[in-house]
Amino acid sequence: MFNEFRKFILRGNVVDLAVGIVIGAAFTSVVNAFVRDVVNPLMELFYHGEKFSKLAFSIGGSTFNYGDLLNNLLSFLIVAAVIFFLVVQPINRISERFASSKDTGEATTRKCPYCLGKIPTKATRCMHCTSKISKKT
Repeated sequence: MFNEFRKFILRGNVVDLAVGIVIGAAFTSVVNAFVRDVVNPLMELFYHGEKFSKLAFSIGGSTFNYGDLLNNLLSFLIVAAVIFFLVVQPINRISERFASSKDTGEATTRKCPYCLGKIPTKATRCMHCTSKISKKT
């Protein structure tokens, strides 16, 4: 049982996932600091010196703190935008490039006219029935 667990942990995708989570958490803390230390002071200019994260409104006896929610929403949008533009789009472009280079539109196999087995297009003899095949068929 221990050997199976060790194999599972040392699999490449588990280690990659762990590294991704750690890097994501570190990046999120950087973005949160950016929003707190750069964006909030800029937003406070529009709110005449009032702390943006402390914005709230009251209805009846209840207070709704929407400033902190807006900070977290802004942080999320920044992280999502960076991931989309720096990770998702480049990977999509790379995979499209490799997919188009693999599929050139030319057939790589053809059917043997005698046994109907699949053979390479450049083959001169069928590997299944050993019939001699002309290049035209």
